[in-house]
Amino acid sequence: MKLSENWLRALVDLRADRAALVQGLTMAGLEVEAVTALGEGLQQVRVAQIVECQPHPQADRLRVCRVEVGEPSPLTIVCGAPNARIDLKAPLAMIGATLPGGVTIKAAALRGVESQGMLCSARELGLDADAAGLLELPDDAPVGMPLADYLGLPDACIELKLTPNRPDCLGLLGLAHDVAALFDAPLRPPPLQTVPVQSGARRGIRLEAGADCPRYLGRIIEDIDAAAATPIWMAERLRRAGLRCISAVVDVTNYVMLELGQPLHAFDNDMLHGEIVVRHASESEHLILLGGSEVVLDPRFLLIADASGPLAVAGVMGGQPSAVNAATRNVFLESAHFAPAAIMGRARRLGLHTDASHRFERGVDPELPERALERATALLLAIAGGRPGPILRVERPQDLPLRAEVALRRARLAMVLGITVDDGEVERILRALGMQVAADDAGWRVRAPTRRFDIEREEDLIEEVARMHGYDRIPVLRPSGELVLVADSEERLPVSALREQLAARGYHEAISLAFVAAAQLEIWKADEGAVVLSNPLSADLAVMRTTLLPGLAQSLVANRNRQLTRVRLFEAGRCFQEGPDAPVETERLAAIASGTVDAEQWGVPGRSLDFHDLKGDLESLLALGSGPIEYQFDADGLPGWLHPGRGARIRRGSRVLGALGALHPRLLKALGLEEDVYAFEIDLDPLRTRALPRAGELPRFPGLRRDLALEMPQDVPWAAVAASVRGAVGERLAELRLFDQYAGQGVTVGHKSLAMGLILQDRSRTLTDEDANESMREAVAALQRDCHARLRG
Repeated sequence: MKLSENWLRALVDLRADRAALVQGLTMAGLEVEAVTALGEGLQQVRVAQIVECQPHPQADRLRVCRVEVGEPSPLTIVCGAPNARIDLKAPLAMIGATLPGGVTIKAAALRGVESQGMLCSARELGLDADAAGLLELPDDAPVGMPLADYLGLPDACIELKLTPNRPDCLGLLGLAHDVAALFDAPLRPPPLQTVPVQSGARRGIRLEAGADCPRYLGRIIEDIDAAAATPIWMAERLRRAGLRCISAVVDVTNYVMLELGQPLHAFDNDMLHGEIVVRHASESEHLILLGGSEVVLDPRFLLIADASGPLAVAGVMGGQPSAVNAATRNVFLESAHFAPAAIMGRARRLGLHTDASHRFERGVDPELPERALERATALLLAIAGGRPGPILRVERPQDLPLRAEVALRRARLAMVLGITVDDGEVERILRALGMQVAADDAGWRVRAPTRRFDIEREEDLIEEVARMHGYDRIPVLRPSGELVLVADSEERLPVSALREQLAARGYHEAISLAFVAAAQLEIWKADEGAVVLSNPLSADLAVMRTTLLPGLAQSLVANRNRQLTRVRLFEAGRCFQEGPDAPVETERLAAIASGTVDAEQWGVPGRSLDFHDLKGDLESLLALGSGPIEYQFDADGLPGWLHPGRGARIRRGSRVLGALGALHPRLLKALGLEEDVYAFEIDLDPLRTRALPRAGELPRFPGLRRDLALEMPQDVPWAAVAASVRGAVGERLAELRLFDQYAGQGVTVGHKSLAMGLILQDRSRTLTDEDANESMREAVAALQRDCHARLRG
């Protein structure tokens, strides 16, 4: 936000100099980004009038002007500005003047004609960036008057970086309250004036948007001169705030917005038909905005409309058909309160950012509309004349925001700040900020003004006292007290252990944004239950991620595009799903890999990564906790991002924890990848659960090994085979090893042959061959029953 220092000082009787003002604002949390001095050293620049203007005899682009500047006789000035003409009033730098750029004006002959000064542009005077021509002054500018006196110089343009919780400072009056409290200076607010009604002109107003627009005021002003010139004092204040002059009506609405913080809009009353209606847009409703661009709206947008259709996007921008122009005679002034949620993000959806939307989406004082309307009416009558009608008001009191009373405890204030602030100083600060204060035994009961949306709890009031008292007056103290260190439970595996395990297996940790594009989740078939942001930073960051894999895949693609053929990435983070009351957050761990199993070397032949390599990486993580035996893998109900024949779910009992496998070919094509990519994602919480390690007795008796070779259907997974054998043999089975898998000649079509070794051991005695044979018979019977297997050979 840009503002004129002189304008701010007109609202506060401030004794502090510019440096103190800038330092005080920054220390109070209103950061000053830049200060640009204006009009320094212009004592010898005067208002001049061109009385003659002839072409230069020896230069096509130069003119020889005779200029009145309050001297006994006109001065001769050679000028090259394209807008130099008879009767134009412009600044003249006299001989001896030094301009802000360091240029000293001297008498000089230009192509044989002596020039006795220099007519100046705004850029040459350090007032603006415009160097297209001379700075044109109003016709009533007094000739010979020092320009600094006429324009109210010197001044400074102060640019503030306001935080979103301080929309009250987007109006100079709100900022003036802070400055007055900060420097204990008297506030001089603009006059509160009620303009006498001189016309009976009325127009009906109807609110159909519920709580989105709880208050709407309007006023018809007839017989104005829309072509009237904006006075120089107003034009200069607008220019120094970064706004250009457009017309008297528009300049007045902009001026009141900057002064009070309330955006206004003016309609050409003769272009309106019937009642003003505040409603939501219909699907695919069209409107041509100021500037000529046509937008297509939907029910998320709030509209100002009449019987003929939409007139303006509420809180954002007006429409071209009802815009005020130089021929306008009657205007309808609008001053309304819109709920921030109804305006938030709407301008961005249209590719716009307007001063009105910037204020409304942060929150505007609901009590400002009438005051702003009266102020704008008085200014417009003074500039363009006219006959004002009565103020037309329609509101929904039950939907207007209320300011609750907040308690501030004296003991809490002292504890948080670490110092004791006198009661009188606390009350001075709060009252200077416009708050209602009542003392009680414990401290104060405070009610914030309606413009202060950020005052909701006791900590907010403590912050206000700290800001105004001065952060630099609060001593820096070391924290005292004993810190209690809470040890992690041994039954919880630290996430760092999982990270270290993956790093040891060649993976690099990645950190990706929790916001993704909705289209990205659709590609991954992971958009169900996605949390949509109401005010996203951009369309590419519009929803919360439901899976970590899209971010990892983007990083993998970026690395592949930079000629890295072997990529291993993992991430531990939160994923989000819509819940019954609030979004549900789930901690997950995901990894993605492509390329060869090992880095390029001479000792091992290169081999491309496959499903079992990735499964081995995952099982190494499972082994850190409860061990891979407690987890099962199956191919039922695979997520949409997995290859249907090369993926698996991860279960722990009946609970599905995640999935792993090759990415779907459709997904690879969408990502622009030609080589296979493998990935897994698993819930982190069950992965971190582990049983406490317990020391056991070393086996005293030898074990026996028996091998089995069985033929079974191709679709029987090894997990089912292992579970069947373990269930049949029981505690006697110390280890089960799969050492061969075969399909082909000698094996029934659609079947496979598995060869496995059973390590049998008993803790109480040495097993006999008969014991081993009995266990083998039990295992074979179970496999025949559960897996439709038969012995080979």
